[in-house]
Amino acid sequence: MPLVSMKDMLNKAKAEGYAVGQFNLNNLEFTQAILQAAEEEKSPVICGVSEGAARYMGGFKTVVAMVKALMDDYNITVPVAIHLDHGSSFEKCVEAIHAGFTSVMIDGSHHPLEENIAITKQVVAVAHALGVSVEAELGRIGGQEDDLVVDEAEAAYAIPAECKELVESTGVDCFAPALGSVHGPYKGEPNLGFDRMKEIDELVGIPLVLHGGTGIPTADIKKAIEFGHAKINVNTENQISSAAAVRETLAAKPNEYDPRKYLGPARDAIKETVKGKMREFGSSNKA
Repeated sequence: MPLVSMKDMLNKAKAEGYAVGQFNLNNLEFTQAILQAAEEEKSPVICGVSEGAARYMGGFKTVVAMVKALMDDYNITVPVAIHLDHGSSFEKCVEAIHAGFTSVMIDGSHHPLEENIAITKQVVAVAHALGVSVEAELGRIGGQEDDLVVDEAEAAYAIPAECKELVESTGVDCFAPALGSVHGPYKGEPNLGFDRMKEIDELVGIPLVLHGGTGIPTADIKKAIEFGHAKINVNTENQISSAAAVRETLAAKPNEYDPRKYLGPARDAIKETVKGKMREFGSSNKA
């Protein structure tokens, strides 16, 4: 099955009241685990790739080739999108699109609203001409994403009227308003702004995206889905589970040196984590 954009899968998820997980690729084992989990759960899936992770793996073209080859080798039959996570510029988004990404996020949230709108419109013009979906962001989501660090105290909630203006002005396919979630582990209890979330959902009418899906209680996840979130991003939880599996394996066998013997258990741990998230998000058996 060929790679697809996020647009149809997210519109379907929003209409039917579930969310599709974006699970970030960090290496071969993450990619194997995420695709296998999606197929076993019969769930649509979004393979998220940050610019830093793409560099680590060799580049955008390498990542796309790896995903496509694994989909063929594993006979993947569920919808799969490959999405640039937190694209830093128009140029990087275009580079990813030309490499074969089927979806991109342009993160202009650190710019003034007018500049965010302008750069997002540029990306949408190129992406939509090629059938590629676009995600935008407004507000400041706390935590760390690649080399970008936003202190949780400095994180800023998105303003509903500005969200409406950005979505209507740009024609993006999905939208990530900052509403209290963070990238990475939470320092305290998650505190999502549900009142503002509900207001933004009613104003923009397109699928919302929840960044920092690790560590949010299931009840809050369900509420976020109820208030328009059709895409939930998860990376840290997979990284933690895979690292724990490696530590456990090497602690039990300190003389082990074959990477397959400790990365295999890490892959299995990621797969189980992803399958659990798909069930939590309600996307299992929705492919």
